[in-house]
Amino acid sequence: MSPRPPLQLSLQFADPAHRALLPRHKVQRWMRAALEAPAQIAVRIVGEEEGRALNRDYRAKDYATNVLTFDYERSPMVVADLVLCAPVVAREAAEQRIPVADHYAHLLVHGVLHAQGWDHEAAADAEAMEAHESALLAMLGLPDPYPRD
Repeated sequence: MSPRPPLQLSLQFADPAHRALLPRHKVQRWMRAALEAPAQIAVRIVGEEEGRALNRDYRAKDYATNVLTFDYERSPMVVADLVLCAPVVAREAAEQRIPVADHYAHLLVHGVLHAQGWDHEAAADAEAMEAHESALLAMLGLPDPYPRD
């Protein structure tokens, strides 16, 4: 495996419920797998109330979502904030019958790809992004989050 670009990481826990699941070295490993350029990224783990407020204020969607990506710069360095809502992540992991840490890994990879310009609004873009995520997670030894029939 080729060396990954450097990552300056700020890891914040407004909701400490999952702190033990997210040791810094694992978060860095998961995020670096998706990086294509040097990056400065803040990751904030929040509760339902903050997650809902951010999604409402910035996306006009009045519910908490699993991950929000705020990308500020893509070149020469990726500069972004990723906000993950702990209760939503836990709920989705339970629904999918996967470990919560595996779901965080997927969402961190997903958020880092968004910060670099990947998108999934159009079907072709979604297919490409999902295939890339699946490959990155396989490289990390994690299951495919997009099971195909």
